[in-house]
Amino acid sequence: MFERLAVLLQYLLPKQALTQLAGKFAGAQLSWTPAVIKWFIGRYKVNMAEAANPDIHSYATFNDFFTRALKSGARPLADVDFVCPVDGAISQFGSIEKDQLFQAKGHTYSTTALVGGDATLAAQFQDGDFATIYLSPKDYHRIHMPCAGRLMRMIYVPGDLFSVNPVTARGVPGLFARNERVVCVFDTAHGPFVLTLVGATIVGSMATTWHGVVNPPRTRDVREWRYDDQQITFNKGDEMGRFLLGSTVVMLFQKDALQFNPQWSPALPVRMGEVMGMCK
Repeated sequence: MFERLAVLLQYLLPKQALTQLAGKFAGAQLSWTPAVIKWFIGRYKVNMAEAANPDIHSYATFNDFFTRALKSGARPLADVDFVCPVDGAISQFGSIEKDQLFQAKGHTYSTTALVGGDATLAAQFQDGDFATIYLSPKDYHRIHMPCAGRLMRMIYVPGDLFSVNPVTARGVPGLFARNERVVCVFDTAHGPFVLTLVGATIVGSMATTWHGVVNPPRTRDVREWRYDDQQITFNKGDEMGRFLLGSTVVMLFQKDALQFNPQWSPALPVRMGEVMGMCK
């Protein structure tokens, strides 16, 4: 009953207005920002001991704190083909059944819907593999590359702003292909790879290292940037983006590109740089 009410409330809330308001606050230099940061750390048990800068009074805005860097060596990279790109908890992972990704019991969504309607792009991941990782408020919110790759495209897909927590994932059909998102397409030694940043309620914006803040502006139409005429490359573990307030990443891999870590399971906490998988 509680879960049904929590999901129903999200349909009723003015999610766009709340998100815009939160974004303005998080990006503003306010005298009471340190007090909010202190409350946030206590409420969500944020580990500031691993932050490159643990002094909460040195952060000019809440966003500066939320996207804080970690100390050098805080996230060593495993010596494997694919490392986990974020801190968070595994939502779901496994095989793509034809073009369907598993969201939660009773809910699937298509690769075509996830990438914004591009059936040609989605077809490259037919019967491939996927992984969805949820970033909670306490987590480190920079996103890194799971393997080396060259950037080919970026697609902004407008959408809703439902929460992406486990309760909502169980209650909102097609959640990750319904919410606002930024789809990043890479070419790698293991074939094409997609890393999707999924927005949510209160997520002020999403940013990439090559573009900066992608949203706002929030438009009604899909926007696309092509980079195949440029050499924008990343090594495994390089930062590629960040959430200004937390959310979820969804990754797509071609068939037979990788074999997931056998120790992985839904709800398992993971950290950036840990073993995600090996080449098959």
